[in-house]
Amino acid sequence: MQRFELIVPCHFGLESICKKEIHDLGYEVSSVSDGKVQFIGDAEAIVRANIFLRTGERVLLKVGSFHAESYEDLFQGTKALPLEDFLPVDASFWVTKASSVKSKLFSPRDIQAVMKKAMVDRLSSVYHQSTFSEHGAKYPFRVSLYKDEVLVCLDTSGESLHKRGYRLKMGKAPIKETLAAALILLSKWRDDAPFVDPMCGAGTFPIEAAMIAANIAPGMERSFTAEEWVNLIPKKEWYSALEEAEDNIDRHLLETKENRYGKMVDIQGYDIDPTMIPVCRENAERAGVANLIHFQEREVAKMSHSKKHGYILTNPPYGERIEDKRNLPLLYTELREAFEGLSEWQLCLITAYEQAEKYLGKADKNRKIYNGMMKTYFYQYKGK
Repeated sequence: MQRFELIVPCHFGLESICKKEIHDLGYEVSSVSDGKVQFIGDAEAIVRANIFLRTGERVLLKVGSFHAESYEDLFQGTKALPLEDFLPVDASFWVTKASSVKSKLFSPRDIQAVMKKAMVDRLSSVYHQSTFSEHGAKYPFRVSLYKDEVLVCLDTSGESLHKRGYRLKMGKAPIKETLAAALILLSKWRDDAPFVDPMCGAGTFPIEAAMIAANIAPGMERSFTAEEWVNLIPKKEWYSALEEAEDNIDRHLLETKENRYGKMVDIQGYDIDPTMIPVCRENAERAGVANLIHFQEREVAKMSHSKKHGYILTNPPYGERIEDKRNLPLLYTELREAFEGLSEWQLCLITAYEQAEKYLGKADKNRKIYNGMMKTYFYQYKGK
């Protein structure tokens, strides 16, 4: 079977988590750089990566790369790519996104236009026709320029992989599902320990934790652009991967809440806003994990738990608005005090609030993570 160079973009600072996921799927990682992990795989790998990866943003298929300092360079470099190896004659193709960093060519619109023209030129000479109906499957390209090096990829995913399909309603500052899953994996939480998010918003952290516990593949209930690429990926690969995902689900856990360790799964989500609780329950229902999570209206200051060795994972307010920032010292102090009232728990939170440690105390671990373009910190505390 044909092998491809595949690239999985991920959150800056969490490349190691994405790398481990790809390795656990059975693929060898060829390189890791800021915000992306690269590996070699066949058509089956494209399918399985899209369906099973919890922390990657999308799966890109590398078409080629070249150096370009002028639009003529860009045109000729694009035209030299073996596009016919990827695009059938009826393909609908375009550059859906172009980004440029530290490069002489910086206009996304001009880059897209020049590359589209070069692609048509290449395919015209190969397929011996001057125009293309483009009524077939969609093949969106993503192009990035960095220091005049052009990387050309096909986007196999379509919508970002964080869009699992369960979160139709959200709170004020939702955390991406991929980021939430990565932070849970980074925390080392296992489903034999209690899990609490005291500011759960739309329920993303508890839902991702429950999906991990029940081994539910995040991409089972959505579609992908590459499903229509029958010239590259046989339809049977999608059926096979979905069958694998179905077989992997821990049905006993979903029905009884009893995990493989013989313990009852304890996942809880609280929020001070009563209107968010039904939203959480609806989202959990769509994700297939409503039976595993207890959602409740509760203030941070009233967080408590009778068990030892639990985990708090949360995404508290950052104070992006001035009126919110005034409330942060009290909120973070209440979080610390509630955490100190628990026995041998761990507190993990992601925040852009620069004064967080002033009110929480110095963290045992502190990792810088970029949430989109926003610099955030993932603080980890070990309780007594």
